[in-house]
Amino acid sequence: MSEMFYTTTIPGNGHWSLEVRRGTLMKITDIEGGANVGMLFYNPRNLLERYNAPDTLKCQHTFKLQRGNCLYSDMGRIFASIIEDHSANGEGNWHDTVCGNSTAEQIEKQFGKRDYQKDRNSWLQNGSDAFLVELAKYGLGRADMASNINWFSKVVADENGNIKLDTKNQAAGNSVTLRFEMDTLVLLHACPHPLTRATSYPFKPVQIELGEAEPVSEDDYCKNFRPENQRGFQNNALYYLAAR
Repeated sequence: MSEMFYTTTIPGNGHWSLEVRRGTLMKITDIEGGANVGMLFYNPRNLLERYNAPDTLKCQHTFKLQRGNCLYSDMGRIFASIIEDHSANGEGNWHDTVCGNSTAEQIEKQFGKRDYQKDRNSWLQNGSDAFLVELAKYGLGRADMASNINWFSKVVADENGNIKLDTKNQAAGNSVTLRFEMDTLVLLHACPHPLTRATSYPFKPVQIELGEAEPVSEDDYCKNFRPENQRGFQNNALYYLAAR
């Protein structure tokens, strides 16, 4: 993997956004264990194009995200590929893309009233409002919020279809590395997962590292992980060919 050239830490109730160019690596690390990172993608040249959870799952025949999976837009293109997925404690690792965000109502009911005047930077922020703050920076709003990814949150379903957060794989040092296949506007927050059973607000920070990826080879693991991914990469190539 290429050397990382930028590092920052997102606090356990924080949010951030940035535009990354294709060929960028982003490594996300759970510093203490128990973090959740909500993430959304948009095409900065056409903000109507955004991450599509249903297409990402159905075209790769999966309910969960892990190494090898690609993250699709609603135009059939690939925003990013998951090139590394490290579980520090050796447990099976995967990530949620169906449960959405925590809300102000949920956070208040579970952890108490959000009060910036009293708590300042330690206020009890929720995922939905965190995304709305970042969306507003680009002229977007509630109607533009898509179903998001929740990194480090492993959701399992029982035989009756009931889902819950499986915390056995949560550990300090868990990490996931994305390789961006398109120029991408990335929105993220480190607010609690909506299914968390924590009894106090989980202020769990995450580290974000940025670097430059090696060129994608013909035998690339993600490109060949599913036959559908070959078509996704072809769609990206056509998009950039037409943009010359």
